[in-house]
Amino acid sequence: MSLADWAENGWLKSHTTSPQEIGDQLVAAGRDLADAGKDLSASWRFAIAYNAGLRLCSVALFASGYRAAREQKHYRTIAALPLVIGDDADEISAFLDRCRVKRYDVTYEAADPVSAAEADELIVVVYELDRLLREWLERQRPELLGRM
Repeated sequence: MSLADWAENGWLKSHTTSPQEIGDQLVAAGRDLADAGKDLSASWRFAIAYNAGLRLCSVALFASGYRAAREQKHYRTIAALPLVIGDDADEISAFLDRCRVKRYDVTYEAADPVSAAEADELIVVVYELDRLLREWLERQRPELLGRM
């Protein structure tokens, strides 16, 4: 399926972005990643790193002219990543989806806490996503990086 197919199904909505919005989201994701590296509980570090990853996935969608619809917003934002960036993002998308479920459980279901190793792994993966996304933006939508 393509992003256009997802939009036709109502999973995505049309979205017009700007260099300002993309820049703000990239800066916020970087700030979240920096905060995730601080001396906090593993669960909070995990949640903050997840938020950074979700922001980056949103940037990919925004740069493609879409945003996720409200229903299953996090899931769709993450799942669309390979449709935007390509096969290089398959593993990252699958990993972030597992983290989405874990974050939900920890936040809302009071499940087992997140380990420091899990938080650290997520932080590493989100830094890799940041690198991939910036490379993709430079190749596909350099005009959106105008203020970077």
